[in-house]
Amino acid sequence: MTETETLQLLTPAGERIAPNPAVAHPATPEQIAAYAAELTLSDLRAAYRNMVRTRAFDREATSLQRQGELGLWVPSLGQEAAQVGSALAIPAADMIYPSYREHGVAEVRGLDLREIIPVFRGTRHGGWDPKAHNFHLYTFVIGAHTLHAVGHAMGLQQDRRRGIVDTADAVVVYFGDGATSQGDANEALVFASSAEAPVLFFLQNNHWAISVPTERQSRFPLANRADGFGIPHLRVDGNDVVACYAATRYALDHIAAGHGPFYIEAETYRMGAHTTSDDPTRYRTREEEAHWLARDPIARLRALLEADGVEPEFFAGVEAEGRELGASVRAFTRANTAGDFTEVFDHVYASPNAQVERERAAWDAYLSRGESR
Repeated sequence: MTETETLQLLTPAGERIAPNPAVAHPATPEQIAAYAAELTLSDLRAAYRNMVRTRAFDREATSLQRQGELGLWVPSLGQEAAQVGSALAIPAADMIYPSYREHGVAEVRGLDLREIIPVFRGTRHGGWDPKAHNFHLYTFVIGAHTLHAVGHAMGLQQDRRRGIVDTADAVVVYFGDGATSQGDANEALVFASSAEAPVLFFLQNNHWAISVPTERQSRFPLANRADGFGIPHLRVDGNDVVACYAATRYALDHIAAGHGPFYIEAETYRMGAHTTSDDPTRYRTREEEAHWLARDPIARLRALLEADGVEPEFFAGVEAEGRELGASVRAFTRANTAGDFTEVFDHVYASPNAQVERERAAWDAYLSRGESR
């Protein structure tokens, strides 16, 4: 896929361009331009801050895993614009279902990024209250959460039919190109389409499903898969934070108007490894990496802000904040220890469950005998 085939509003050099009518469909260029115009200079500065903080967090966590402090880490390097741009467009009331590398979405949602650490350190099974930020726990079973999201969206429909007031208009689910080959993701599209469920599928196509390139998974753009389910779609430059925002705003307005699900493919690039257990040098070239490095999403937004007259002190301040965040993450990680074992019985179900209670009682009886763990 080339840049001319995706919706783009910022060139790799950070220059504003008008939406191409050929790739804006089903939106009109005027609609896309209007959504993009919602982003003030202050908003763009905030987006830059979110992106830099996300990268600083991600790099620190990667280093911590290399030093044995985390069991695993899933880098988001290079995908900051797709995540931050889209997340800025999602109303606070709408529930988000991430996969396992949506650190930028978590940052925009206001989650303390350090709360992501325990699950990768193996000290907790989750890490945060999903209701606090309408941001669900990470899902490590690839594609499974797409069904969770559609089920949630169908629940919203049932609430409305019963007259239950809910401020949410939609559910948003993030997933990768590898997940599009999973049965769960395709089943989710079937249910979403047949129920006309209010759900936005946000695909981050980072070109590599671990070591399998996108072109081996599909002979046509992944966004076109939505056509087979009768779901409208947009393909967007995932390294363009403005285009990602505008496309997401359009999609959510489409859903809020009662037109059913929507599908966005954000073409981006995983600049790091799939996880810290992966070695991308074994399956991709330096030339490919250099090509995408020249399209770095943070550098692109910085170029726009500099052209708009943002002072150097702002960038220096954001970089300093990123370093402070990294230091905080390191200190938090090294101090993080496992909680009481009985936490494994908490929050399994929303209401009391007989099987879980029997298992809790069995554990209590085991401890009362004074046996070693």
